[in-house]
Amino acid sequence: MDGFIATGLIGISLGAQYALLALGFTLIFGILGVINFAHGGFYVLGGYLAYAAGHYLGISYPLAVLAATFGTAALGYLFELLVLERVVDDQLTTLMLTLGLYLMMSTGILVVFGPQAPDFKFPVSGVLRGGGLYMPIENLIVLGVCLAAIVFVYLLVYRSGLGRALRALAEDRQVAAAQGLRPKLLFPLAFALATGLAGLTGALVTPVLSLAPYLGDPALATSFLIVILGGLGSVGGATAAAFIVGMVEAYSAVYLGGSKGALALFVLVLIMLVVRPSGLFGRESRGA
Repeated sequence: MDGFIATGLIGISLGAQYALLALGFTLIFGILGVINFAHGGFYVLGGYLAYAAGHYLGISYPLAVLAATFGTAALGYLFELLVLERVVDDQLTTLMLTLGLYLMMSTGILVVFGPQAPDFKFPVSGVLRGGGLYMPIENLIVLGVCLAAIVFVYLLVYRSGLGRALRALAEDRQVAAAQGLRPKLLFPLAFALATGLAGLTGALVTPVLSLAPYLGDPALATSFLIVILGGLGSVGGATAAAFIVGMVEAYSAVYLGGSKGALALFVLVLIMLVVRPSGLFGRESRGA
């Protein structure tokens, strides 16, 4: 029984990580209508920026995480403002541009850091035990930061003037613009928020799991799977789906094995798409 509960705790930790990663992906689609193929690249870049800040500049890990978050957010802001904004309504062009950005980031990371995984470790280690249960301390810290960041995103989106403006643009851009909202001002901010979340996730998770130049592909695949399961553009759906995926992945890995666990996850997604093609909280129209 203790092992079952411990596996559930791992699933919750995974779900929080996945939720933070997928929220950025679904925000960009929900508000801009852009499928960001560079999302996994920002995740990896966040990890490498945190590593570089600590290894080469000697700053503490919390400050390195903040530097990675703001660095990826700044890059996302500039990319939307200078590149995507011109063609934001052309889905095929934006898809190709974000894919091109991902390839540029991956190549840049390979050139600067090389193909080998750097020695990037979480600064805190150990296991917290109690009542027959155990949990790595680094996982608990990552879980706490991820949950705090998720709460921040929800408060920003649903309890702030900026969030109301972004949701209005997601609901009907023309009507929102007629009411005085400025997409050219708000879209770069939304893109920066999304890429900053991806960078934050990479800076938090990669020292616990691993950091390598090729990790952008599985990060993008996981984000895409979660937002499809939750409903494209739905913040609540992405969060719920992330925790479902985390729990399924944890229990299936323990009780079914790695390959069978991955198969169980994809079967779950297929069943969901057959029963509810729009996802858990999806709608026919786009919206956050």
